[in-house]
Parts: sequence; structure tokens; C-alpha cells
Amino acid sequence: MPVALNIASHVYRNGRARPDALALSVAGADLSYAALADVSRRIAGCLATARRTGRVGILASRSLAACAGILGTAWFGGTYVPLNLKLPEERLVQLLATLDLDALVVDARGAAMLTPAVEAQLPATVLLAAEARPPVALDGRTVFRLDALPDGGPTEPADIPDDHLAYIEFTSGTTGVPKGVMVPSSAVGHYLDVMQAWFGFTPEDRAAETCDITFDLSVHNMFLAWQAGASLHVMTPLQMVAPARFIRDRAITTWLSVPSVIAMMRQNRTLQPVSLTSLRISMFCGEPLPVGAARAWAEAAPNSIVENIYGPTEATIACLRQPVVEPVVVTPAREIVAIGYAYPGMRAAILDAELKPVAAGTAGEIALSGKQLAIGYFGQEELTAARFPRIDGERWYLTGDLGMEAEDGTFHHLGRIDNQVKVMGNRVELEEVEMHLRTASGSDHVAAVAWPASAGSASGIVGFAVGAALDAPAIRDALRAKLPAYMVPSAIHLIETLPLNSNGKVDRKALFADLDAGRFIGREDAA
Repeated sequence: MPVALNIASHVYRNGRARPDALALSVAGADLSYAALADVSRRIAGCLATARRTGRVGILASRSLAACAGILGTAWFGGTYVPLNLKLPEERLVQLLATLDLDALVVDARGAAMLTPAVEAQLPATVLLAAEARPPVALDGRTVFRLDALPDGGPTEPADIPDDHLAYIEFTSGTTGVPKGVMVPSSAVGHYLDVMQAWFGFTPEDRAAETCDITFDLSVHNMFLAWQAGASLHVMTPLQMVAPARFIRDRAITTWLSVPSVIAMMRQNRTLQPVSLTSLRISMFCGEPLPVGAARAWAEAAPNSIVENIYGPTEATIACLRQPVVEPVVVTPAREIVAIGYAYPGMRAAILDAELKPVAAGTAGEIALSGKQLAIGYFGQEELTAARFPRIDGERWYLTGDLGMEAEDGTFHHLGRIDNQVKVMGNRVELEEVEMHLRTASGSDHVAAVAWPASAGSASGIVGFAVGAALDAPAIRDALRAKLPAYMVPSAIHLIETLPLNSNGKVDRKALFADLDAGRFIGREDAA
């Protein structure tokens, strides 16, 4: 069987070739490649003794424990599973019960989530950051402290087969059950090779880690830096609010984030012309990129190329690209940058409801095929078959995104076909919010809309319920126990009836119109 890239191999290689070079700067600590390789090897040794499924949970983010835990998992040939630190207790318990993990890597913030209910579902092996102080005793578990790991482990990262799973990334799901996207190492390796061939990352580069590990843009930031022998500089959430100072202080040269970062910087007036001169590569992904935002960034970073890249988690980070150069290629009537052309080894197509290609200039569903496709959804075979169909003998992924291919072959993103939206950079299925809203309100007549929205992304969610058994604050309290904070509606309106369209479906346009007109401002049911 062919051998695939072990994503820890570049840290191992650079640990031998450039041992003293800076590999990681996080939370005030700087680690050389030799030091990062050493802690990864030691973690791998601990994990190897507990191996059953090969899956290791990472209840950590923006920390040494998160980065080293990911590398150590890969080093011993396992699959890392990032777990969101904003998950409510019930959801975390559900995931732990489903995943059947070999071990869990926990940093200080993750340790605070280890309630008695969570402890009952913990795997037999737990690796704790030095500063982690869990509120439970962890009785009956084998516990390793990351600052006192035994000196063992395999000398080199394990050889892995071509179909090996690098990670499982969970996204929102329409049934109320999160979808675990299973991404193979071969897909990650292809993505890294394509990006390296295009952009030529070097050991002198200084990459910013702008994302939590539960967002797959983090894979780009981590592993492109370590493949090149560059240094990765992890940003805190506070630094992300106004990152210009961080970019200047660290002389950051490569950047990838969601476009909403640009909007925040423009709002707080920290994105000034010629203020980000160290940058040479700037990429944006995860949301539509407004043309004005792209131009503002280009003015602030005059030495940098600027690219809009597109792709769902199911196609490994991104698989289409559009350089931002004048004249900017703009999606008609949208004022957003086009998503461009498919990567080498990938294909994009626009399909109709019968999964047939449509003519150029006609809207349809964006479908993707090629080397970067995920294997499917963890434990959800029917959903995998539905979303990854074979068409004329070729395996495709149906994105659920509405798109159009222009006459010149440029692809454009036109929004979502269903109710999946981006809320503050997080992918959300509104049907999932509505499912929990029904339970919390005791009403079958509910709706959730992403509002206010701009350029395909929203800053919040607004809920509506007819005949609710509880008041709005009580409903929101119930939702907080079930959903991450970004999925909890910022306001819930208890109304007499929901507007319906001619098909008998909820008329969301009417709800948007009422919200835009301010008809709900000041209502007592607004949270």
C-alpha cells in the first residue's frame, strides 16, 4: 500500500536539519524545532501505549498543548480530533461517548471543562498541560503531565498508509448531530504541496496562527509553516480583534484568516495604508471576500500578494483560488471577489438538481472532485453517500453552495442553497438551531435567521417562536446548555404567527424585512 505524508514528518526533518531554528511561539513560550520534535516524540510514546482506535481528542487551542498534542498524535500514526472549548457540557459528553478516543490532550482552558459528567466519558489516558488544574480527580485514568513526560517514543514519525486519517473536524449538522469530517493524510499532503509550489514558503517566513484548531484553516497555518521550516506565531483571541500590532511586532510575512478580520480592523481604524509592510502573502477564506475589504488590505500590505481561496472542510481547507489584482474579478451583483479556478488535482462543476452540469452563466450547486476530498462523515454512512455521490464513475462532493461558472471558466460563489450560514466565521446549520429552539420553547413553529448579514456572513442569529411555553430569557438559557455561544440567538422574539410564502414555507425574506425595518427593536422578548 502506498505511504502517505505523516503531517509530523516536517517537524522531525527540521528538528534534525535546523534544530535551533524557531518553530513555534505560543503563550509567551518559544520552541525550537528540536524542542518541538522532542515533546512531540514523547507524547507519541505515551499515546502508543494506549492505542486502540488511534483517535486522540485535543481539548485545547492556541496553546502548546494543542500544537504538541496534534503533532504527537500524528507522530505515533494516530488521528487527531479537535474539540471545541465552547461546547456545552451535554454536547461534549455526547462527542466523547461517540468517538471512543484512546486519549485526551487537555490544556488549562480544557481542564476547566472536565466536570463529573464529562469525566465519566473520558478515555483511559489523559495528557495534561503543566498549568492545567482539572476540577475532578481523574481517578482510574493514566495521567501524564506535558512538563514531565517520560523520555520515550518512536525516533521518527510512523509510516502511514495512503488512506490514513489525519484528523476529524466537526461542523454543524442539520439533524442536531455534529458532522465529523474525516480528512485523509493524502489530501492534506496534496494541499500542502500545491500551496508550496505556488507560493514558495521559506524558512525565513513568519506565519500567524489566526484560528482555533477546530477551524481547518489552522491546518494551513500550522503545516505550511512547518513544512517550510518557518516559524508559527499563535495569536490570542484578543490579538485577533486588532491584529495590526501583532503583525508589525512579529514581522509576520504570511497570513490566512477569515475576511471578517478586515471588517473589524476597518471599524476600529487599525487597517491603515502601508501599515503592514512585512507581509508578503495574504490569503482569505471561509467567507465571501468583499471587494472593498480586499482593496483595503492590499493598500495596507503593499508588499503582499492577496488571494481569495475557497473550499469546504470536506475538500481539505481550500481548492479554488482567485488572486486579487486590478481589475479585480468581481462576482456579478455581489461586490465580492470571485472564487476563481480549481487547484491542480481538483475539479469544480456547477450542477442542477439532477446532478447534471449546467450551462456557463447559469446558477447551480457547486460540486468538487479530486485528491482533496474527505473520506466522509464519521459514523454517518447515509449522509456520506448522499453528499459524496458518484457521478459518471467519479466521486464528487456536493457543497450545498450556490455558484456559477462564467464563460471564461471563472467560478463565482452565490451563497447557500440551504440554511447553512457563516456566523462570525463559524459554519452553522440554521436547521440545527431551529431544532434546539423547538425543544427549548416547546413550540413547533419556530424560525432562525442569520442577521444582520453582509457579504454572505452574519454577526449573529435571531430566533422566532410562536406559542412558546417559556419567556425569551428562559429559552436562551436552555439553548446555552445545548449549543456553542455563536449558535445561540442574540435575540428571541415571541410572535403570534410566522409569515409564510406561497409554498407554505416560512417566509424568511419577510422576517429579514421586519428586522431591517426595526419592527422588533425594544420588544421585551429581545434578549
